[in-house]
Amino acid sequence: MGKYAHAAVPRAGTLGVHHLVAARVGERPDACAVRDARGGPSLTYRQLWEQAGRLAHTLATHGVAPGEPVAVDLERGTALIVALLGVARAGAAYLPLDAQAPAERVATVLADAGVRTVLVGEETGEGRTAGIPGVQQVAVDRPAPDHRFEVPEVPVDGDSPLYIGYTSGSTGTPKGVVVPHRAVRRLVTDATFCTIAPGDRVGQAANPAFDATTFEVWGALTAGATLVVLPTVVDLAVDRWAALLQAEDITTLFLTTSLFHLVARTRPGALHTLRNLVVGGEQLDLAAVRAVLAAGPPQRLVNGYGPTEATVFATSFDCTDASLAGRDRIPIGRAIQQTTLHVLDEELRPVAPGQPGELCIGGPGVAKGYLGRPEHTARAFVPEPGTGTPMYRTGDLVRELPDGELELVGRADRQVKLRGYRIELEEIERAALATGLAEAAFVSKVGEGPAARLAGAFLPSDGTERGGAEELAAALARALPAYMLPASWLPLASLPLHSTGKADRGRIDAMIEAATASVEDSAAEAAPSRQPAGPSAPSSGDPVTDALTRIWTEVLGTPATAPDQDFLSLGGNSLLATQAAARIREVLAADVEPYDILLAAGIGELAGRVRESAEAV
Repeated sequence: MGKYAHAAVPRAGTLGVHHLVAARVGERPDACAVRDARGGPSLTYRQLWEQAGRLAHTLATHGVAPGEPVAVDLERGTALIVALLGVARAGAAYLPLDAQAPAERVATVLADAGVRTVLVGEETGEGRTAGIPGVQQVAVDRPAPDHRFEVPEVPVDGDSPLYIGYTSGSTGTPKGVVVPHRAVRRLVTDATFCTIAPGDRVGQAANPAFDATTFEVWGALTAGATLVVLPTVVDLAVDRWAALLQAEDITTLFLTTSLFHLVARTRPGALHTLRNLVVGGEQLDLAAVRAVLAAGPPQRLVNGYGPTEATVFATSFDCTDASLAGRDRIPIGRAIQQTTLHVLDEELRPVAPGQPGELCIGGPGVAKGYLGRPEHTARAFVPEPGTGTPMYRTGDLVRELPDGELELVGRADRQVKLRGYRIELEEIERAALATGLAEAAFVSKVGEGPAARLAGAFLPSDGTERGGAEELAAALARALPAYMLPASWLPLASLPLHSTGKADRGRIDAMIEAATASVEDSAAEAAPSRQPAGPSAPSSGDPVTDALTRIWTEVLGTPATAPDQDFLSLGGNSLLATQAAARIREVLAADVEPYDILLAAGIGELAGRVRESAEAV
């Protein structure tokens, strides 16, 4: 047994989040801390603390200094939780890397943060961070049980950084938000929006780079609950996913708004076994919430709102039949614990109730600022009226309703949210210009709800072939994560201008909308007339292929013109793949999962998978 198998009760004045976990280790050492419901290992609180201590020791021997950023390049699972706690115990700040991000973007983030050390899995040492100059890889391994180690005693206070969360940046590069221990303690201590207690089982399904992971991991471990690593909704059929929630006795769960909408449409009663469900990321659809409430809701259904800079959540609204009566939109609610809210005009003066203004957030949950960007920090983090302590200007426009609840009414800038991700459209535009294939680029969010997506227009560079959209899309795919890639690009013959000589974004946005609508109209017209003998149908007349073609057209809103066109190239994504899988089960009675659709080279290959499934039944 390692020297620090049992945790000491934290000394008075120690303020690290890991000290809250240490107290739980002392109280419940043999309780399950982490369980991987997908078949991975489980750890008790004692085992988790010991393995994290070993990792802290290893980081110290590799020269990691207090407050230094340590990147974490791990998929969801037990090793990820060991890594996060181990970095905290080493007094460093973890920087979770997005599993969907291409190597070029990862390298940009590592360079921006000045990362010298990256934690990797034992089998991923030759992954996307290998060979980067000045960066060392450290495997999150499991030494022999009798290995002796010394855990570094690193003092931390409330302002010591716990993690760095990278967001999409309006300057053309991502921005690192420095989140201190005090901000996470504010999130998990005496939480008014979601109560977690010893014995609870908290689902963990968020991307490690998404700040919902902060709520899942530290909300569970500081409460003495069990963190259960789950497949996401899109990894399984909704029925199977719902059954897993029940089998694992999950009591608390976070879902992005888009995933909640998906469940509400396909299986609204799937969430009834939960005690706490927190939904957040985008505007919550009233009809979807009412469907879940009618079908058997969780004990508590909360609409949570908050930017990364305010540490996951700043407001909450409990959704019940009574609270929604007479409303046509769901509010973001009121401040959660230890949080202050201000609705201000451009001069940071209070606006009258009912008038729109920018939401500004104060309290200990506010981050320290942007890593290495003092100018951006000074603009976004300003003195709070009355206290002088920093508050964060969200850029979100809200208004106070007559009952005191806050309602989100729009954005003060061009930032959008899509499928739970916060995206700066300007970052995509700058990336398009950086390819050398575009003289100008413009990106918009088009559509609403599940149909929402990004679409762009660009003026081809000299020497770029007319059209060039596929070449531009391919170049961006090497620089940006998938969730930031526009589904389509409209080439412009010339640049629409204002009389001032500036690009007329209003006209360009209208052109993007019109081009997108034209594609959707063409798909709608083509779908009912599609016949086996038609030009877009398989020449074999195979009924399975024909059925899949119709389903893809319905779900994607665009014709699938050849059996070798893959789902993603036609504008598909994991949410749409889940819908397509449900339709395939209805129409063809085939046991097809969303990943079968996403990985298939085209309808032809998927048709073979469907026939295999049917034969196996």
